[in-house]
Amino acid sequence: MARYTTLYKAASSAVQLRQVLLETLASCDLNLIYENDEYLVAKEKPGGVKPAQLATVEMLINPPTVDEPSTKVNLVVKNEELPLSVDNHCHRVFRAVNQALESAPIGAV
Repeated sequence: MARYTTLYKAASSAVQLRQVLLETLASCDLNLIYENDEYLVAKEKPGGVKPAQLATVEMLINPPTVDEPSTKVNLVVKNEELPLSVDNHCHRVFRAVNQALESAPIGAV
């Protein structure tokens, strides 16, 4: 199973950040399949690659605390594909989502 993770810190409010994350997932052509206040899950649309290569994107939103005033977003992109090469489908989806988040107005810290 291929799995790629990263952490973002954002100064945006939770409501603004959540909206930007939803827009980012949509801009990457991902279907939102589950959401609650602190967790978003999206999947690729079937048809472009083999079913085992379809990537799942998870975003865990950790609200600010007294010790950490910024909101943290844990990003995980995974699929069932064995990562036999560095440039595999899951990694390409991970890079695309990362680039979209880096250009999004999340007020990164």
